[in-house]
Amino acid sequence: MARRADHGEQQERISKAVWSILAGKGIEHLTIRAVAAEAGCTTGLVMHRFPGRKALLAHARDLLHARTRVRVERLEAEAATPRAALRAVLAQGMALNEDSAQEALVWMGFLAASVGDDDLIALHRKNNRAWRERVAALVAASAPDWAPERVNTAVVALVGATEGAAQLACFDPETYSAAIQEAMLDSLLAAYDLD
Repeated sequence: MARRADHGEQQERISKAVWSILAGKGIEHLTIRAVAAEAGCTTGLVMHRFPGRKALLAHARDLLHARTRVRVERLEAEAATPRAALRAVLAQGMALNEDSAQEALVWMGFLAASVGDDDLIALHRKNNRAWRERVAALVAASAPDWAPERVNTAVVALVGATEGAAQLACFDPETYSAAIQEAMLDSLLAAYDLD
């Protein structure tokens, strides 16, 4: 009797391969053939699930969004106060360890590939807006007397600074060490009276 394929296991192998190539080798190496080789499967199997590079990129962005959503929901639930949740959620988005540095590289690769592609830009905007809304809810809960404009200004500064630090740390981890990134975050939260 022929063995039936385990579609979930195949999907997981392909997903890991996409992630590994984007984080380890960069966007220019993300091809159907490279993913198949990394996953130990045929190009036909990869193409059955992802008909082209754009589909692989969208999948990587969806994986990133899913990974971070699960983590931030756990961090929010575990935090004692809205301010503790805000700090924890922002910190998890910086390149403080190998996993978060890989996530920053995947995010950056996806963003670079999105230039000139309306579909990928739309996916990025959707996920980025969901992220900003989460941070805005935490800022508003941390400073309930703030006007919406002040909340929005703080959100833009916090998101921009933490995402920027993550990107810089990927390529210069000595200058942008985890300790430096966290000190920057703490200074920024203190400047906005959100510490």
